[in-house]
Amino acid sequence: MVVPALIFVALNSGTENIRGWGIPMATDIAYSLGIIGLLGKRVPSQLKIFLVALAIADDLGAILVIALFYSNELSWLFLGAGAGLFVLLMLCNRFGAKSLFWYILGGLALWYCFLNSGVHPTIAGVLFAITIPVKPKLDSKILKERTAKNVAALEETDIENRDPMQDARQSKILKAIKKDTENSRPPLLKLENALIDFNAFFIIPIFAIANAGVKLDVSLLEVLSGSLGLGILLGLALGKVLGISLFAFIGEKFGLSELHASLRWKHIIGMGMIAGIGFTMSLFITNLAFTDPELVKVSKISILIASLIAVLGGVITLLFTKPKIETQ
Repeated sequence: MVVPALIFVALNSGTENIRGWGIPMATDIAYSLGIIGLLGKRVPSQLKIFLVALAIADDLGAILVIALFYSNELSWLFLGAGAGLFVLLMLCNRFGAKSLFWYILGGLALWYCFLNSGVHPTIAGVLFAITIPVKPKLDSKILKERTAKNVAALEETDIENRDPMQDARQSKILKAIKKDTENSRPPLLKLENALIDFNAFFIIPIFAIANAGVKLDVSLLEVLSGSLGLGILLGLALGKVLGISLFAFIGEKFGLSELHASLRWKHIIGMGMIAGIGFTMSLFITNLAFTDPELVKVSKISILIASLIAVLGGVITLLFTKPKIETQ
């Protein structure tokens, strides 16, 4: 994330465009994973895992950038109230509260406080997610013991001739099994599963449509000749691949990380190019950074061009790069 921002700053330092330094920092998770998924078995699974981890961390970083640098004047009253709610939710987690109802209620209040605090409310989502329990009410061992007892009790009933509609004891046992099964699922997993379809088919399309609208009435020469368009274009299409490849290489040389046996450095370079797709979050930051319609227009067109270059460069590189060894 640092390299794209530095490229943008180098080209726009001292101009009114400098507020857009955060635009080329974020990788679009949905599009980057979608593109790499289309390549199928040509891409080693380890590279896909690397991209998933990188894109998630990248998005969290972008949210922090938005919260810290693209926020309005602070209201310490609401900020303090938000901090208090966060501590309260953490205490609920610490003392074993598992009901999602109270967490969601507290999360909505947390969002309202950050909305009015001057800090961008996206940070409320990150803080809210941290507080939701990852441990279930029943661990696997207790679930196994209770299920075994319930199954044994069910076998003692007349299951050959009567069904739960006719036998109240059977109905009670089945309800207990259902309840135990639900309690064995972590609250965070329940919430995530409940939101998958809503996010995929409603939130993401609305988010993309709301932030993508732009008239394509600016010439390519006009975009490339200006420091704003060039900063975004080079930041995404060149900065992302440079940053990812460079830090991956440094990590390996210093023993902090290891290149998987199935991967070549060309895989990292190709994936780094695809990580230059900066669609949704970059468009979102554009709307926060600028109020001038012309600057917004140039920024959005630059993002679209850079994303297209990133896709083409990444796909071509990965198509012509074979794994070192075949993996299952």
